[in-house]
Amino acid sequence: MQQPFDRAAEDLGNSIHLEHVNVTVPDQRLATLFYVTGLGLTRDPYLMVSDSNMWVNVGRSQFHLPSGHAQVLRGHTALVISGRAALLDRLASVARKLDGTAFAFREHNDYVEATCPWGNRVRCYEPDAARFGRITLGIPYVEFDVPIGTAKGICDFYPAIMGMQAEFRNGNGALARVKVGKDQYLQFRETDSPQADYDGHHVQIYITNFSGPYRHLSERGLISQEDNQYQYRFRDIVDPGDGRHLFTVEHEVRSATHPMYLRPLVNRDPAQTNRTYAQGHDQWAWAMGPDQYDQR
Repeated sequence: MQQPFDRAAEDLGNSIHLEHVNVTVPDQRLATLFYVTGLGLTRDPYLMVSDSNMWVNVGRSQFHLPSGHAQVLRGHTALVISGRAALLDRLASVARKLDGTAFAFREHNDYVEATCPWGNRVRCYEPDAARFGRITLGIPYVEFDVPIGTAKGICDFYPAIMGMQAEFRNGNGALARVKVGKDQYLQFRETDSPQADYDGHHVQIYITNFSGPYRHLSERGLISQEDNQYQYRFRDIVDPGDGRHLFTVEHEVRSATHPMYLRPLVNRDPAQTNRTYAQGHDQWAWAMGPDQYDQR
């Protein structure tokens, strides 16, 4: 029988979802102004609702923003968020209140880059099914700046140790691109810019083969924290061939049996206001409808 489909195109590998990016922030009010008011995202209404932590929903993913000394991801987080003009208006509306911080925003050809009050960079793209899949709101990738000569080893680490698909690219700088979910990636791009010291920020992923990577990491002494039955952590990425240290960023690794796996998240429509309220439009449709996707 003739095979009309590329079945390998639907393979995910061991990682099935990138759920959150975690950076600590010194001021929950300023974080609210940037992530909720400026970017137009939604504070989780159910969990972490005091003044010591804030979870911010981005489609099916989140930012986690516990209180503490400012952490700055060495690279940037990408968002898909529809409505560039409205985004620019929201960011402009918080500029005065964020004056004196690292806050900034700038338009580029295909994205808007916004910088949080402490220096974390967020690149905001319009929805593009061919590039990011069928999302109108979400985190398609997190990109880390890594030292020259490390991307190939990082690309080898994830399949060998974590069972995750990865590819090596050498275009605009050497790049390791690791698949961590449907249309979601961790990217590691080589740069000769000076590297800041690692400050403890982390990303969280769900994997299906939970014990295999744990065994491989344990054999190399790489498990950094034992959280509970459903979760462990590691920080150091090493060359699987010679054990050479390549890069450090904490990975919070959860099993697909974790009680919070694919917990439904509330995403508000930031266009809704008390003055222009329209019933039935409170929720943001984070995925494209069939007409949008197929352009019929």
